[in-house]
Amino acid sequence: MPINSFKKLGVCLCGLLFLTPSMVTAGADSGFYIGAGIGDAPVKALNFDESDFAYKIFGGYNFGYVPLVDLAVEASYVDFGSPSNRSSSVDASGFNAFGLVGLNFGPFGVFAKAGLVSWDSTITIAAERFNDDGLDPAYGIGARFQFGSLAVRAEYELFDLDSVSDISLLSASVVFTF
Repeated sequence: MPINSFKKLGVCLCGLLFLTPSMVTAGADSGFYIGAGIGDAPVKALNFDESDFAYKIFGGYNFGYVPLVDLAVEASYVDFGSPSNRSSSVDASGFNAFGLVGLNFGPFGVFAKAGLVSWDSTITIAAERFNDDGLDPAYGIGARFQFGSLAVRAEYELFDLDSVSDISLLSASVVFTF
């Protein structure tokens, strides 16, 4: 993962902090939430190390927190794009289920998540196509900034796919809690 991607994401998130109103509700809202995010998805396998634009949509339920701890469940769909080089390409997507645990510090929070990804991929090598799918572990860490029922979050997720090797996703998302 190029360092420049981390720098760009950090600058964007810091810019959003200065645009927030001075009256921000503390803590994450409890209840159902939906969100969408965009980012960069590097695919690393044997002699292949490329990345592409990716997006995800997700929803979940936040059980609330006991003073500082958040617990939630989340499901999502991720399209990892179609990274390619001169001789090969990977087209992958997946449905995910995660359990999340987080710490709240007023309107700011950090979280970790673990779960499973049910993925499907098409790998093209020298004009020959291979299809594969599977169910494998997925992990992630992130941070969020809450504006009442609206939140902005940044995440790094790792999807440990069997045949495709590893796909990661660095993303920024907007989340709305009902």
